[in-house]
Amino acid sequence: MGRSLYILGTRGVPAAHGGFETFAQRFALHMRDNGWAVTVYCQADTGPAGPTIDEWEGIRRVTFVADAGAVGTMKFDWACTRHAMKERGVMLVLGYNTAAFSALLRFTGNPVLMNMDGIEWKRAKWPWHGRIWLYLNEWIGALTSVKLVADHPEIARHLKRRRRAADIVMIPYGADPILEAPEEPVRALGVEPGRYLISIGRIEPENNILTMVQAFAAKPRDIGFVCLGKLEPDKNPYHAAVIAAGAGRVLFPGAIYDQTVVQSLRFHAAAYCHGHSVGGTNPSLVEALGAGNAVVGHDNPYNRWVAGPGQFYFGDMGQCSAAFDRIEVGGEMLNQARESAKAQFLDNFQWPPILQKYAGLCSAPQGS
Repeated sequence: MGRSLYILGTRGVPAAHGGFETFAQRFALHMRDNGWAVTVYCQADTGPAGPTIDEWEGIRRVTFVADAGAVGTMKFDWACTRHAMKERGVMLVLGYNTAAFSALLRFTGNPVLMNMDGIEWKRAKWPWHGRIWLYLNEWIGALTSVKLVADHPEIARHLKRRRRAADIVMIPYGADPILEAPEEPVRALGVEPGRYLISIGRIEPENNILTMVQAFAAKPRDIGFVCLGKLEPDKNPYHAAVIAAGAGRVLFPGAIYDQTVVQSLRFHAAAYCHGHSVGGTNPSLVEALGAGNAVVGHDNPYNRWVAGPGQFYFGDMGQCSAAFDRIEVGGEMLNQARESAKAQFLDNFQWPPILQKYAGLCSAPQGS
């Protein structure tokens, strides 16, 4: 009888939402092709409460309907855990936000592997009680999982405060290279291929979106700025400040989930702007490297390890504006940054070796 793998902690497959979902899809298909029986727990917005069990591309899907928001996600995770406790196999949990639930899987004798994601409890978006919950769950996940996966060396160093180094494995995210993309989605937004900067991510203070928009708007420029991300200015003062800072200068298309459009916008950008300051290996930054983008990144150990030494980094608005100046000029410096991005991607972030490392972790004899 073949071995069984269960993937918990994402919205499920097919991927449509983010880095964890993309990884879950790629890894599920990889393990399927290697003879494993794979189950992915999936979240739906509407339909029967669940569990609804079906199959997608040879992957067993167990789907529960969940409400939006943090409480809805917790209820979803609890339903998935209760179902998985009746199953037998390797449990791969992506994220520790509800480790208090997934810890129960150890009582069934199933090995639990956990990708510890970023240092969630440090994120400014969470209220104080949310940070306490996340802090406690980081400890629970670190202490109850058989092995911990860190997606970045800095995350691995952080986890060594919780667990011995032998129980921590560093495996980053991967991405597919983007070697070509149509120009039509770019022109449809009214921007010229190769003559704009792009930012893709949640509009939050820790992602320095306002700093980048202010730096761009600080002076007249011959290039544009496209800022992708969900904006709710009536509900969120930070969103309102970002829009005000970029009014008439920055294009805000909102959140775009059509990957064909996103890939085109990324591929044809003059540079990718990445202001994230908290977290490990960010999937969007890896995807930018896979598209051969020059990077204007917030200067911190996370981004420098991922993007490498050949990019443009900033610590404040003035440095960010200066980086935009150099991108606008173009020339050999910009070309070198693009070549450096491609080399960094090929050396560190291709899917096959990353998936193989995860497969080896699942196949190794596990403690109980």
